Amino acid sequence: MSRPAPGTGRAVRGDRAVRAVRLGPRSVAALVLTSATGVAAFAWPLLADRASGLAHSRDAPWLFAALLPLLLAVAVATVSETGLDAKAVAMLGVLAAAGAALRPLGAGTAGLEPMFFLMVLSGRVLGPGFGFVLGAVSMFAGALLTGGVGPWMPFQMLTMGWVAMGAGLLPAPATLRGGRERVLLAGYGAVSALLYGLIMNLQGWPYIAGLGSGLSFVPGDPLPENLARYGAYVLATSLGWDVPRALLTVVLTLTLGGTVLRALRRATRRAAFEAAPVFAEPAAGAGERTGGGTSAPPGSGGSSAG
Repeated sequence: MSRPAPGTGRAVRGDRAVRAVRLGPRSVAALVLTSATGVAAFAWPLLADRASGLAHSRDAPWLFAALLPLLLAVAVATVSETGLDAKAVAMLGVLAAAGAALRPLGAGTAGLEPMFFLMVLSGRVLGPGFGFVLGAVSMFAGALLTGGVGPWMPFQMLTMGWVAMGAGLLPAPATLRGGRERVLLAGYGAVSALLYGLIMNLQGWPYIAGLGSGLSFVPGDPLPENLARYGAYVLATSLGWDVPRALLTVVLTLTLGGTVLRALRRATRRAAFEAAPVFAEPAAGAGERTGGGTSAPPGSGGSSAG
């Protein structure tokens, strides 16, 4: 049965896409600023000259100080503009806890990380804004749980936020269902799992010494030459972790994706994130006490007692 969407007057299905967080101008601006800062933090060593001092221990504290407040600014801007209510906060807490709990299951085992599967599906159902915050918070909680707190953590938070946000930006969230949606999400999950490793390698590769002339970063060398070395570094060190992560994400999405998607959509419908409060009219014929008297129903011929 169709019903009008709030504020649009258009009839949509009862299982339409629901967004726990609606991105407005300030939220979008915060996301763009955070992402631009993250891109600069990942890529600036590739543009550094030979005279620059590349020391990760010197650089990381500043990135901590810059990235974490910007990540928090996304949530603050969303709260102030769209109203992240208690139900959305509760949903965020539950999913972030689940993601953090999944992270240790694959830690140290050939790159198998089942939390990617949950982040992709959650971003798909709950939208890009919620997905970005969920990805960042889940990675932060997982780092605390596994003892993985270090200079790499803000990079992991940002990159996982991108992964979940991208799932929320995939097409046809309200109409694509069933096997076709699972195939779409499996394909996106595989690509995002590979890109996660590719991007995260940039965080540490420029600061690793002793890799050999064909793998090491050389400050000041032309960008194509450094990129060629980076490609060789990824093939030699990272691909064995990235491919299993992508394969596991595909398998979990195709086998468990339907059940998880239905559970997430059922939870969002029951939470009714977008439902506007409706105040019932007083029942016809019901007496109403005002002050010290009682008003008679219209047409009854009675009068209010003083």
